[in-house]
Amino acid sequence: MSSLIGKIDFVMLVSATNANPNGDPLNGNRPREDFAGYGEISDVCIKRKIRNRWQDMGAEIFVQSDDRANDGYKSLKDRADGYEPLKVEIAKKKSANRDKCAQLACDKWMDVRSFGQVFAFKGSDVSLGIRGPVSIHQAVSVEPVDIVSMQITKSVNSESGKEGKASDTMGTKHRIGFGLYMVKGSVNVQLAEKTGFSQEDAEMLKEALKTLFENDASSARPEGSMEVCRLYWWQHTEKMPAVSTAQVHRSVKVEADKERPRSCAEYKITLENPEGCVAPEVYCFV
Repeated sequence: MSSLIGKIDFVMLVSATNANPNGDPLNGNRPREDFAGYGEISDVCIKRKIRNRWQDMGAEIFVQSDDRANDGYKSLKDRADGYEPLKVEIAKKKSANRDKCAQLACDKWMDVRSFGQVFAFKGSDVSLGIRGPVSIHQAVSVEPVDIVSMQITKSVNSESGKEGKASDTMGTKHRIGFGLYMVKGSVNVQLAEKTGFSQEDAEMLKEALKTLFENDASSARPEGSMEVCRLYWWQHTEKMPAVSTAQVHRSVKVEADKERPRSCAEYKITLENPEGCVAPEVYCFV
């Protein structure tokens, strides 16, 4: 594997149509929004989808969701213990080499060398924190979103007898009519050198972002309701480019062509690339 060529910045535009992009469990699973009404998708949610896409591509993933686990392990501790070289090193307890443990974990699992990971399990004398090079902001919608709620009913009882619920038991589902979200992120070369994140890993990250919502359909996000509209990918040639990441991220301008847009095509998207900055790779899907 080849070393990362230089720092990477990226901006991605994602549309949601009659979908719940990321429900808030503390608010009845309503779509997340800030106090100004702008929609949000947490960075944790985006990383989960990236991990799923990497898993589909055949990469080994440490933080697997239960419904997609493909190695037979039921917990993160079981998965860590199942990797014999790491288990042997951790078994040395206080004499364990933490740098070696980190290297073993990064070599084994792609999400660990990308996002980092904390290894601290009950009963273990070794705790380990790995800082990953890939950072992702929480996504924020370009404009405030309107949340639509609807009541639903059950057509059957879950159980028979007194404990069973009546067939008219009510429930609630939430969605947004339409929202265009901006996802921003970067890859730090210095941290990539420590974890072993390579140029090939960066290409896999790019491919995962392009196809972020494949195999991601659910009741809250029907097939086709979430879509990657555009991806800007800056591959710098320096570890520390003269142009800051904030300037790069601000260079993508999005303005509505009409009041209350209902699709990505109804926005004017322009790029004002900062002077002295490398030109980005641009991928348009809509």
